[in-house]
Parts: sequence; structure tokens; C-alpha cells
Amino acid sequence: MAEIFTPFLTAFILAYALRPVCLWLQGKKVPRTASAAIAMIIGLGLVFFILALFIGLLKNEIPLIKTQLPGWIQNTQAWLGPKLIELHINVDWIDLKANVTQKITAHINDNADALMSSTLDTVLMSGSSVIAGFVNAVLILFVVFYLLIDWDHFFALLKQIVPQRAQETVHHLAMHTDGLLSQYLRGMLIVISIMSIFYSIGLSLIGVQGAVALGVFTALMIVIPYVGITLGLSLAVLSALLQFGPGGAMIGVLIVYGVGQFLEGFFLTPRLVGERIGLHPVAVLFALLLFGKLFGFFGVLLALPISAVSLVLVKYTWSRYTQSAWYQK
Repeated sequence: MAEIFTPFLTAFILAYALRPVCLWLQGKKVPRTASAAIAMIIGLGLVFFILALFIGLLKNEIPLIKTQLPGWIQNTQAWLGPKLIELHINVDWIDLKANVTQKITAHINDNADALMSSTLDTVLMSGSSVIAGFVNAVLILFVVFYLLIDWDHFFALLKQIVPQRAQETVHHLAMHTDGLLSQYLRGMLIVISIMSIFYSIGLSLIGVQGAVALGVFTALMIVIPYVGITLGLSLAVLSALLQFGPGGAMIGVLIVYGVGQFLEGFFLTPRLVGERIGLHPVAVLFALLLFGKLFGFFGVLLALPISAVSLVLVKYTWSRYTQSAWYQK
């Protein structure tokens, strides 16, 4: 069942995110169909831009790992070898170096595009075939296009389905949800822009290779709470470790990301996004795990928007419950 609903749910969220672009173009006297097509091209361009950043990082990091691996083993031997000898533990470092190099080389490839292809297969397939992933991608694009064209007509039909006595309540909940999501999306765009500049400049000052790509990628990953910043920090630390080894550069990366998290968490997000959608951190993690399990990779991306809708419904239900005669005696 999740495989059926995932493409439509993804398409709806994407159409909602691209609708302001479509409306702006229509305000400039661009025909509705052309506005929808241009908005989709912009959205696809952003997706490919993110993938290009990730591919660039892979092309930069993978050769460095293979180059630096023998040096890592030698440094480990110089530091750990005497301690193991004191404990009467003999290690065949030559054999260990050969085995580790062989195993790691077997699992990584200089061709980052091939590695990216396997990653995309995992993302799109979610356990299905490549054909199913391709069909889902085409279906998502098709649904997004027609939602952008017939957005008002679609919701007018939904309104007719709702009983008249409940239309006012449903309209109020829909407007509240729309305001919450709009605040979240606009705020996140501003936060991502600011943090992209901050991380790119900070990593460039340290001298990390691919600082701009790494900084922008980290900022974009903010949309995935906790997981995104962890991934960005891990890549930055790995890059600094590969280039400079353990030392001042790695400490500098930790300082940049620490300041970035303080800036984003205590100043930018509260002022520009509010409290985002008002979920407790435990609830955010639960939502990520739940929707990730139900809808795969796209579920992780859609966890917070879906949680925003759920939060509005839960608050309304709780309000009606506490005001009911049964609750109040």
C-alpha cells in the first residue's frame, strides 16, 4: 500500500512547494501551462544540482581515501605497535595492510558516477526494480504538472465532497496548515541560503577542498533534522582528515560546524522559521523513523511536512475533546 501512495504523496508535496513559483510566473502574464512547466524545470534543476554536489564530493573524497589509506595504517602501526608489543600481542602489519587495502578498494570505486547510480537505484527502487523506480519518477512528474495546472480546481472538487456542515471547520484547518507549511518552507529557504554562505566561507578559510560544494550540501541537508547535519559534519571531518590528517584543520571544522549549529539553532531558525512545526525532538525522530519505514527515502524528506499536517489535526481534536461535555463532566 505504501508503494502506491508514495508517488502521489511526493507529487503533492512537490507541487505545493513549487506552486508559489507557478503563481509568480502567472502574475507575470505567463500562461498557466508554461508556468507549470517552468516551475517543474526549476524544481528538477534544484534536484540535479544537489545530486551534482554529492557526486562532486564523492569524486573528491574517494580517491583521497585510497591514496591516504596506506599512510593511515603506517601511522596506526607507529602509534599502536609498541603498545601491543608491551601486551605481548603480535600483529602482522604487512598482512593487515594488504587485506585492509584489498577490502576497501573492493568496496569503493574511482568512478563516483557509478557509485551514484547504485545510490539512485536504492533511492528510487526502495526494494523494487529499476523499471518501477523509473515509472514512479515519471508518475510523480506527471502528477506534479497537472496539480500545478489544476490546483484550484482540484481543491474545489475536494470541497464539494466535504459535508456542508463541516466545510467551515475543514477550511479553517486547511488555512492553518497552509500557513504553517508556508512559514516553514519560506523560513527554511532563507536559513539554507545563509548557512550555505556560512559553511562555504568557513571551510574555505580552513582550506578544505571542495569547500563550496560541501558547505552548500550541508546547508541543504538541514531539511532532514539531526541526520542531515550529522552527514554534513561527517563528510567535512573526513575531508579535513584526508587532506591534513588529525590536527588543527579538523578542530577548525568542528568549530565551524559548532558555531553554525549555534547560529542556526538559536538565532536563524527561531526568528525565520519560528519553532518550525512545534514538534518535540523525540517526536521529530519518531516521525523520521516512521515515515522512513513507510515511504523509504522520500518518507524521510516528507516527515516534517506530514507531521505539520498531523499536528494541526491533533491540536484541533484535543481542543474539541477538552471542550466537550464528556471531558468537563
